[in-house]
Amino acid sequence: MAEAVRHEEIEARVNRLQALMSKEGVHAFLVTQHVDLYYMTGSMQAGYAFIPATGAAVFYVRRSLERALQESAVRVQPLTSLRQFRAQLESDHPAVFSGRADGVRIAAELDVLPAATYAKLAEVLAGSANDCALVDGSSLIRRVRMVKSPWEVARIEDAARVVAEALEVSVGIIREGLTELELMARIEYEIRLRGHIGMMRTRSYNMEITTGMLGSGAAAAVPSAFDGPAGGLGLGPAFPQSTSRKAIGREEPILIDIGCCIDGYIIDQTRTAVIGSLPDDLAEAYAQSEAIIRQAEASMRPGTAPESIYADALKQAADAGLADHFMGFGTNQVKFLGHGIGLEVDEWPVLARGFGNPLEPGIVLAVEPKFTFPGRGVVGIENSYLITDAGCRQLTRSPEGLILLP
Repeated sequence: MAEAVRHEEIEARVNRLQALMSKEGVHAFLVTQHVDLYYMTGSMQAGYAFIPATGAAVFYVRRSLERALQESAVRVQPLTSLRQFRAQLESDHPAVFSGRADGVRIAAELDVLPAATYAKLAEVLAGSANDCALVDGSSLIRRVRMVKSPWEVARIEDAARVVAEALEVSVGIIREGLTELELMARIEYEIRLRGHIGMMRTRSYNMEITTGMLGSGAAAAVPSAFDGPAGGLGLGPAFPQSTSRKAIGREEPILIDIGCCIDGYIIDQTRTAVIGSLPDDLAEAYAQSEAIIRQAEASMRPGTAPESIYADALKQAADAGLADHFMGFGTNQVKFLGHGIGLEVDEWPVLARGFGNPLEPGIVLAVEPKFTFPGRGVVGIENSYLITDAGCRQLTRSPEGLILLP
C-alpha cells in the first residue's frame, strides 16, 4: 500500500517555499499544478493551494473534498466558486491583501499554467481594486523540489529496487525475433506487479513518456521530438517515440531505458543488451559511455557546477572521436548529460550549459551518456545518483556492463 506523505514533510516544504518567497518579495503562492499540489499538500485532488509568505497554507478543493480531507497535511476548505475566490482568500488571509501600497504579488507556476486559466485567475485575483498581480513563481517551487528529503529518497530507492527486479526477470525472454513491444510489455507487467503507478510524469509542455525508451538496432536510432538522446521509432505518428513492433536481431544493441514510479517518485536507468556481440566500434562507444559516467561520478559533489560536468563529458566524447554521436546525432543531439528526477522525470538541475548554481546535498540526478549511430542503433548507460556531503551515492541497482545474451 502506498505510504502517505508525512505531515512534517509537508511542513518543511512549505517553510522552505515561504523562505524563498520572502526573499523574492512574493506575498503568497497559488499552487495550481497537480504534481505541485501533491508535493505541497500530500493530496492530488482538484483545486488550488494558497500559501502565504507567512502563516498557514490552505488547500481550496473543488473535487474531491472528501479525499482531500483524508489526504491533505494542510487545512482544507471547499472552493466556493472561482468568481468568489478573491473574497474567500481575503477573508482567510487578511494579512496578504491589506495595507500594501505597491500591490499584492501572488506567484504561480506559469511554466505549466494554461494561458486561459492564467487569464481567468489573474482577473479574479486582481479584483475590483486591481491591486494584485499574478507573477511567475515556477523557479521558486522547482528550487524547493530540487532538494529531496530522506523520505523522498527512500521512495526513489523503492522504485530502483522494482526496476532491478523487473529487468532481471525480463531479460531472460530476449531472443532473436522477439519484438520490442513484447519485451517492453513484459517489463511493464513486472514493474506494475511490484507497484509502478503506470506512468512517468513530465513537466515540459507536450513532452510525454510511458515507461521509458526501449529500442533495438536502427529503430532505436530514429530521431523523435522527445527531448532525449534516443527517440525510437514508436508505434506510429500518434506516439512517434520509444518502442516499436520491430523484431530484435542478433549483434545489434538493445537499449533498455526504463523507469518506474513508486508513491509518485521516479527512478531512471538505462542498460544495453545484445544477442551475441556488438560490432567493435559500437562496443568501444559503449565503453566510452561507462568512462564518461565514471568521470561524472567523481565530479558530482556539493559545490560543483552542473554545467562543468556537462562540459567535461563533451570533451571526453570529443577526445574519443565520438562527438558527432554523443547524446544523439547531428541536429538531433540534445544539449545535456543528465537531469534531476523526483516526482517528474525532468526536474532541476540539468547537467547542461546555463546551470551554474552548485550542486548541494539532497539533489537526485539521472546521468545518461549515450551514443547514437543512425541506421545501426544506440548504446549507453544511465544511473541515478543522490548528492551527499561526501560526493554522490548510486541509487540504481541493476548490474552494469553490457548484457550479453546467447
